[in-house]
Amino acid sequence: MKDIIDNPRRDFLVKALTMGLFATTASGLAAPVWAMGKIPDVIPPGKSIFDIKGKVTVNEVPATLNTFIKSGDVVKTGSNSHVVFVVNKDAFILRDHSSMEISGGEIISTIRVFSGKILSVFGKREATNKLSLRSATATIGIRGTGVYMEADPERTYLCTCYGTADIVSNVDKNANERISATHHDAPRYILAKSEMGGLIHPAPMINHTDMELELIEELVGRKTPFGIGEDLYTGPRKEY
Repeated sequence: MKDIIDNPRRDFLVKALTMGLFATTASGLAAPVWAMGKIPDVIPPGKSIFDIKGKVTVNEVPATLNTFIKSGDVVKTGSNSHVVFVVNKDAFILRDHSSMEISGGEIISTIRVFSGKILSVFGKREATNKLSLRSATATIGIRGTGVYMEADPERTYLCTCYGTADIVSNVDKNANERISATHHDAPRYILAKSEMGGLIHPAPMINHTDMELELIEELVGRKTPFGIGEDLYTGPRKEY
């Protein structure tokens, strides 16, 4: 719990817990993290996982807090499960009933979300180190961006929490849109079948919060660009 008093962001997160701001987070994530006294801090070298609950596997092997996650790995979660982890300068919350594959070298180049829900924050990349986030219905080009995705075979939900995302439909490459957001400005659904004349449609902001973004940015030594405590988004959100 070092440096809590000298770190306004971490101090705010601790105070937020006492005010009950984490009461509605998905899969009971924040409550057990803080109840165990885990104060978000930069993940040390050789470590990946900050928090884990329930059935989580890496390459089909049950994961523990000591499991190291790297490029080439497939991470899966079961019912009532989650894992909060870091790969290099990118950080993730993978929620329950989710499956993702990481590929590339030391710097991730592709993340495939086969199914489920994932909140991600990515470090800045050079133009030569592009990153793609892929689902069944969409390919999203991102660099230095925070995003939340829910994916299934028929529809992808994407919120560009901050930064820029280039959305391209996997069904029709001509269906594309560039989103530049500062604070959850333009969530989108990307569909497998065209509805009401299009494959990409506006969507509401659902199922993730600024507090969760701040938590995982803290794990890689960054902060959210809008500043914790400023126009803080803590809900509403649905349970799942």
